[in-house]
Amino acid sequence: MKKLPVALALAGILLTPMVMAKTVNTVASFSVLADIVKEVGGDHVKVKSLVGPDGDPHSFEPTPQDSQALTKADVVFVSGLGLEGWLDRLISASEYKGKVIVSSEGIETRSMEEDGKTITDPHAWNSMKNGVVYANNVMNALIAADPEDAAYFRQRGSAYVAQLNKLDSWAAASFAAVPVAKRKVLTSHDAFGYFGQRYGVSFMSPVGFSTESEASASDVAKLIDQLKTEHIHSYFIENQTDPRLVKQIAAATGAQPGGELYPEALTKKDGPAATYVAAFTHNVTAMVSSMK
Repeated sequence: MKKLPVALALAGILLTPMVMAKTVNTVASFSVLADIVKEVGGDHVKVKSLVGPDGDPHSFEPTPQDSQALTKADVVFVSGLGLEGWLDRLISASEYKGKVIVSSEGIETRSMEEDGKTITDPHAWNSMKNGVVYANNVMNALIAADPEDAAYFRQRGSAYVAQLNKLDSWAAASFAAVPVAKRKVLTSHDAFGYFGQRYGVSFMSPVGFSTESEASASDVAKLIDQLKTEHIHSYFIENQTDPRLVKQIAAATGAQPGGELYPEALTKKDGPAATYVAAFTHNVTAMVSSMK
């Protein structure tokens, strides 16, 4: 058999079409969801978070740069349940025509009456059982967007879900070790409803589901009386909200600071809650420590 000249052989190799790994360009509405997309997508995704670290997803104001990011996206991930009230305007402005994945789809929601209206609680991810639903929805969406890398997304998604399930069990066991009477927490706003429902913790806050809602003087007075009656000894601030009101309430009740919680915004990379897993772990540890 004749051997090809080296130069000709090399030319044949260079002319052979190379299969390049696809990168799925994604946009996520806020930092917690962006991290879930990164964990599942790995090297095969590029993720832009609209609401950045320590940012409030309720009061976010999109910029022209955010509109441009949507224009370039293959997939847009949102949490849904009313969290991103600004999203429809942004999509309209960007003329984005791709898929919008509602990552909370399939979750059993909770609601409350606020100003005479029934409002859905948007903070579903704070229960790690629901976090598993988010991760699976993200995984399935990435597989649909890039079927050639389905095995890669399944492997990463399954490993991540296993990690989240372990955290869910750990959190449940941690709170189960605390007497029910002590499982009470004062926070800035009502962001831990799903968390409380899942792990048997009672939360009190001066305002409702949105940080944009305001507490009346009578609401604050009632909350102060309740905290005194139920002997709540510690309070927490949130990294994305103004802490002044909750500190004012704590001062009136004698409650001591328990630290900072991260219910809907991650910290920067060098912070204590730079990932969804780190934020959840921190929140559980801080609350349990305050209860003891």
